[in-house]
Amino acid sequence: MPLRALLIMTFCNVVWALNVVVSKIAIADLATPPLFYALLRSVIVAMVLVPLLRPLPAKLWQVLVIGLAISGGSFALLFMGLETASPSAAGVVSLTGAPMTVLFAMAGDNQMETSTGLLLVFLSAVVGALGSVFVKRLEIPSIRLQAWAAVASVAVLIPLTAAMETGQVAALSNAPWELAACLIFAAIVVSVGAHTAYYRLLQEHDANLVVPLTLLTPILTIVFGAWLTGDAIGERLVIGGAIALAGVAIIVLRPSETFTRRFLVRPRF
Repeated sequence: MPLRALLIMTFCNVVWALNVVVSKIAIADLATPPLFYALLRSVIVAMVLVPLLRPLPAKLWQVLVIGLAISGGSFALLFMGLETASPSAAGVVSLTGAPMTVLFAMAGDNQMETSTGLLLVFLSAVVGALGSVFVKRLEIPSIRLQAWAAVASVAVLIPLTAAMETGQVAALSNAPWELAACLIFAAIVVSVGAHTAYYRLLQEHDANLVVPLTLLTPILTIVFGAWLTGDAIGERLVIGGAIALAGVAIIVLRPSETFTRRFLVRPRF
């Protein structure tokens, strides 16, 4: 992996970890409905990248579906999960995204208690992992993919937030500048910046080389959660996170078909 790619992935890891914390603040502290927050984020991305919607890409429906998975779909589930889950716990659960991306590609203290929020974070990781695998099959620049992903997300999230949520206007009026700052970070820095760079690397390199570099994100999420939102880092969280990270690292770093043979079959002399 070139040094340039390693530097890009370091940037992406820091941005993604901060995004979890920033999103928690927007949803929990600023009382922004999560689907509405995901919608506003997608609207900003679509407005910034609207010139890139032309010409229409080949296999438009695939671009829209995959774009929804890596954008509004996974983000909406994550934001819904953050209503009740802490950033640190969400970071540990999101570890599942790395091995699932690799496996899908090969196939073609109380914070860690099971909760609806953490289940939604897990589903977010599943949806995002599936979308990441199929990104390699799209013949479209990653920045244009973000544009169409935003369009697909807006189309889906408008009726969902209208039907399932209340308090959208109040969220905009209560803390408009704080919410705007969160949205600009989520839309411009995370989606247009980090996500575009990451999916470009996925298109240029094998997923098995790129995905392991994302394992830094959950660790940084726990650190930023403790620092910025005061998450309690108890013994159970640390032990659970360490076990999860070790297991994920084994799965991601040793994904070849010879894995079981190498470790379970004694060599012949």
